[in-house]
Amino acid sequence: MLLLSDPHFKRFRLTSLGQFSAVKRRLFSFFFLGALFSGMFYGIINQENWFSLPRNSFNDWLLLLLLYPILSVMPQELIFRTYFFHRYKRIMPSKTVRIFVSASVFALAHIVYANVLAVLLAFMGGLLFSYTYAKSRSTFVCVIEHSLWGLWMFTLGLGDVLDAGAI
Repeated sequence: MLLLSDPHFKRFRLTSLGQFSAVKRRLFSFFFLGALFSGMFYGIINQENWFSLPRNSFNDWLLLLLLYPILSVMPQELIFRTYFFHRYKRIMPSKTVRIFVSASVFALAHIVYANVLAVLLAFMGGLLFSYTYAKSRSTFVCVIEHSLWGLWMFTLGLGDVLDAGAI
């Protein structure tokens, strides 16, 4: 509501692809290489949990594929990228500073999982998603990227890291 009631906010940033052409090659190639590397690495160090969610709870995994982007990713991207970049542009005119601070705040929001790995993964993801937002100026593009990475992490078996009940 804060964004929509602000006359200076450019509403098209919510649904347009913005400068998607500026980030699409990096976004998909980085995801492909990162997924390949992380899949192999996680399979080596934690083979018993490798792809545990789709193997053990296929229906839950399918439900996650549908609901995670809508119920988790969209609100996070609205808060930590769209709102943050708009709200703090005047006091942080440098995009580099906003990228770093946005990633830091995003990581700190994951401290509720009481797990250092969750915070570190959130910081790295936050850097990536903030950079994408700074370059594309599109919430929708960030939702795509965040969804890809988040769903991959859950599919791979890292969901336990982001489940406060499992810790």
